[in-house]
Amino acid sequence: MRAPAGLHLAYVSRAEEAAGWDDVLGIATFSDSPLLSAAAGIPVAQVNTPILAASAHWYEIWSSGRPAESGQHGRVRFRRTPEMLFGCIALAEHDFAGRTAASGERASALHQATAEAYQEICATLEAQGYPHLLRVWNYLADINRDSDGTERYRQFNTARQHALHTCGRAVAGSVPAASALGARSESPLVVYFLAGRVAPLFVENPRQVSAYHYPSEYGTHSPVFSRAALLRQSGTLTLFISGTASIVGHQSLHLGDTAAQARETLTNIEALVGEANRRAGDAHFDLATLAYKVYVRRPADLPVIQAQLTPAIGSKAQIIYLQADICRQDLLVEIEATGICALAAAA
Repeated sequence: MRAPAGLHLAYVSRAEEAAGWDDVLGIATFSDSPLLSAAAGIPVAQVNTPILAASAHWYEIWSSGRPAESGQHGRVRFRRTPEMLFGCIALAEHDFAGRTAASGERASALHQATAEAYQEICATLEAQGYPHLLRVWNYLADINRDSDGTERYRQFNTARQHALHTCGRAVAGSVPAASALGARSESPLVVYFLAGRVAPLFVENPRQVSAYHYPSEYGTHSPVFSRAALLRQSGTLTLFISGTASIVGHQSLHLGDTAAQARETLTNIEALVGEANRRAGDAHFDLATLAYKVYVRRPADLPVIQAQLTPAIGSKAQIIYLQADICRQDLLVEIEATGICALAAAA
């Protein structure tokens, strides 16, 4: 049975057959999870991050509660309703090796792949009429490795910022919630995203410096994302919490202490939930009703992280654990979350 109209997120361990999938906007798979037989025409982002703490394959499924239409613009595959668009793009870095950037300047393969991915995303949104990027997920191989004279995450940040600026988009303030994680070596750059026709409310964490205002010690170009975005539509509020870690101000805390990093990360998420509730006025998000994706740098740390999360969020919350490198080498865990709650007037 189709869910009520509005955005929905589910982490599922098995796929149902095609009946009832007409409202699915997009899917993300992880590690070696097979593609779904039901997914014909539905964009599928294949993310190469191994699943932890599960023997089954898991899928991240975004749906809308109403029929969706598939399409493609350049290399971006998308599916849309009148209010919302889900899209994804995957580019192999080896296709850019030895090429000269469009500007004529020397640029790494990762820089060129990132720039082209974001330019195609922006072109898709303009062509389809969904001007507002809401939430973006980025996965790149070897995120912490140095190449071409600098860390690959910093190359990614430079290319993302240049591409967005070239496309006439903001690089501070009104920028989407986002995550950027390290996938397995030799993986393509994978970006998937949600966009809409209504602007969200962008939310910052009062405990942290906004990422787009980071000092230059973290790179010549700051990351372009908001700490969270709050979307109001179809009688619901959706809270997109960006990848969040043990950072206060702009500094990493609790170096080498996995349990303390997990606790600090949850404190940051709780602060964002409180700020979102305050800003929205009629929201009632809490830790127990969010859906979580938890990135673990070292698989052996999983029990330590679970021991911190379970008492805080309860045993019924949707949660998936993935092995991935975090954007800073001193961070051992990163958590993103999504909350969807009914508006009081619609209850």
